[in-house]
Amino acid sequence: MSDAPLTKDSAANPPPADALVVLDSVNKHFGALHVLRDINLTITRGEVVVVIGPSGSGKSTLCRAINRLETIDSGTITIDGAPLPAEGRELARLRSDVGMVFQSFNLFAHKTVLQNVTLGPLKVRRQNKAEVEARARTLLDRVGVGNQADKYPAQLSGGQQQRVAIARALAMEPKVMLFDEPTSALDPEMINEVLEVMRQLAREGMTMVVVTHEMGFARSAANRVVFMADGRIVEEAEPHQFFDNPRSDRAKDFLSKILQH
Repeated sequence: MSDAPLTKDSAANPPPADALVVLDSVNKHFGALHVLRDINLTITRGEVVVVIGPSGSGKSTLCRAINRLETIDSGTITIDGAPLPAEGRELARLRSDVGMVFQSFNLFAHKTVLQNVTLGPLKVRRQNKAEVEARARTLLDRVGVGNQADKYPAQLSGGQQQRVAIARALAMEPKVMLFDEPTSALDPEMINEVLEVMRQLAREGMTMVVVTHEMGFARSAANRVVFMADGRIVEEAEPHQFFDNPRSDRAKDFLSKILQH
């Protein structure tokens, strides 16, 4: 059997065996605004998919729908073969398989860095405290803030806080990591330290969905670029194909505006 193409799966085709996240005919409205229009997208294990597009194109809503921070109006989303549960304990269990890193770091201000990272595994997974703390320290080392473990978030730079947020998501040993514009709230000199952690995760084979304005990251780390406009997936391709030879007029227009700076 040939490899599945990197283009959009039609609803008629079954997803590939290594599909991890599958969105099938997903629609979402905010009142009269149709923010996701018939989204079909399959993300396979170990794949890094970067979602780009103009503001208001539905990128963040797509990302947040994958772990049901946003409900959808129609269509289906499955993660590792299981449909997204509506609520309750099953949803909490699924969310623990889907790591999420936001624009704002969402750390608990009254807890230390180490406590922030260990909270999920202790409370949700009910794992052994000594083992959880040891793994948390390893993760903090991995993202370059191991020496900050006993500080509080307010004592850290924005770049350090975002790296702690990444470690916190990784502590749950997720199957997929979602990043919703993780560098947009950071000062320019801090952006690269966060992107470098994300590049390392990509090299290690973490399945990632990244909504970002960082085109250099999209070009260097993505397996596939998904371009959205007006709530639709307009185009998807490997990075070199997308950046060097976009097919749609919308993508050409978007790239001409952002790449001429």
